[in-house]
Amino acid sequence: MPFRKEPPHAHGSIPQHAIVLVNLGTPDEPTRPAVRRYLKQFLSDPRVVEIPSRIWWFILHLFILPFRSGQSAAKYRTIWTREGSPLMVHTQKQANLLDRMLAERGHEGVKVVMAMRYGTPALSDVLERLKEEHCDRIVVLPAYPQYSGTTTASIWDAVFGHYRRVRNIPELRLVKHYHDHEGYIKALAASVEAHWDNHGRGQKLVMSFHGVPKRTLLLGDPYFCECQKTARLLAAELGIGPEAYLVTFQSRFGKAEWLQPYTAPTVQQLAREGVERIDVICPGFTSDCLETLEEINMEVRHEFEAAGGKEFHYIPCLNESPAWITGMAEIAEQHLIGWPTVTTPVQQAAQRRDLQVGAQHAAQLGA
Repeated sequence: MPFRKEPPHAHGSIPQHAIVLVNLGTPDEPTRPAVRRYLKQFLSDPRVVEIPSRIWWFILHLFILPFRSGQSAAKYRTIWTREGSPLMVHTQKQANLLDRMLAERGHEGVKVVMAMRYGTPALSDVLERLKEEHCDRIVVLPAYPQYSGTTTASIWDAVFGHYRRVRNIPELRLVKHYHDHEGYIKALAASVEAHWDNHGRGQKLVMSFHGVPKRTLLLGDPYFCECQKTARLLAAELGIGPEAYLVTFQSRFGKAEWLQPYTAPTVQQLAREGVERIDVICPGFTSDCLETLEEINMEVRHEFEAAGGKEFHYIPCLNESPAWITGMAEIAEQHLIGWPTVTTPVQQAAQRRDLQVGAQHAAQLGA
C-alpha cells in the first residue's frame, strides 16, 4: 500500500495541537439515495455487524438497503431542520464552543475540529487536512461517553487505518471513555434539574441508552457496565434512589437478543401499571439525533400514550449546554497534559529562538 503524499517537513515551525470531536455520522440529506449511501457505509463496518462478510453482503444489499433506505429517509425528514441534520448541527456547534472555551482557558495553541465516522466530513479527510496544517499533536475525542467495540473502537480502526499510509505520524492521544467523568455527570444532572424546574417531575426517570447485541457483553465489551455506572452516578447527583429511575436500551435491530430491558416495552408496562408521567433522557447521546428526536420523542412517546400513559416528557441531549461545554473542556484538558498548549510570552520567545536555530542548522545540513 503506497504512502500518501504529504507536505514536506517544516523546519522551524511550532507544532500545532488539535482536538478532533468525532460523532457517528448522518446522511447528507433526508433522501433515499443519501440515506442508502450512509447506511451502506455504516452497516458495512464489521465492528457494527459481526456476521461473516459474505453472508452479510447478500443480506445488506438484497434486503436491508433496498427497503430500509426509504423508511429511514422518511424518518430523517421528520427531524431535519433548516440548518440540516440535528446531529451535524449540534456536533459542529459543540466543536466551535469547545474551541472558544479552550482559548478562553489559555489553550490558544489548540484548535478543535469536527469529524464523522460515517458520512461527511469523513474522519480520514479531517486528519489529512490537519496534516497539511502541520498539526503534530492530536487528541481524538469521541462523542460517545460509554466505550463500545461497536462505536469507539470503530473510530480507532479508522484512525489507525488512515495512518497506515502516512509517513510522518503525529503524536496521538485517544479518549476511550468519560462515562463517569464528573463534568459529564454534572452536565447531565443540570439538564434534568432544569427540566424539572420548568416542567415538574415525573413519577419515573427513564434513562435510555443505545442498545447493542447481548453477545457483545458476554464477549467482554464493557458498554453495559459503563451505562449502569453512568446511571448510578447520575441518580446520586440528582439525589434519587433506585426506585425512582430505570435503565433501558433502545434501537434494537434484527432478531438476536440485545441488551435488556428494551425501552419501548418498558414504558408500555409502566403505563399499564398506572404510571401517568415519565421523564426520558438519553445519556449515551451527547447530541440530539434520529435516535432521540424520532425514535424516543415520537415512537416511544406514542407507545407510552397508546398504553394509557398521560404525560411523556423528553429531556433533550446535552447539545450546547454551558455545563457540557465546560465538561468537554475539562475532559480535553486532562488529555492535553504535558503538551505545551499554554505558554507565557517569555516561553514563546524562547521557543521561537530555539526553532529558528534549529531551522538554520537544518539549512546548513541541506535539509
